[in-house]
Amino acid sequence: MKTNIYKILKGTFLVSDDSFKNWRFIIFISALAIIMIASSHSADKKVYEIARLKNEVSEMRSAFIDGRSKLMKLKMESNVMDVMKEKDIAPSVIPPKKIKVKSQK
Repeated sequence: MKTNIYKILKGTFLVSDDSFKNWRFIIFISALAIIMIASSHSADKKVYEIARLKNEVSEMRSAFIDGRSKLMKLKMESNVMDVMKEKDIAPSVIPPKKIKVKSQK
């Protein structure tokens, strides 16, 4: 057991006669580590993108709600009447009449 640990520490397992299988295993483990690191970076990138998009959606939603509330305020009858008073237009006191069109055959 001691000799095996000394071989690993000295690196003789990499230069011995049967070192080809050791090198193959080391390259395989290194490739797996690179793939794992790349996958982790890709996942982190997607998480940041999702967080950015969620913030953008919440900003757009608040802008939409703000615009909708302004529109509702502008459409209120009291606000329309105030704007019309500035232009010297008064609401009609005569109720509207329904016009019926008879078809000609």
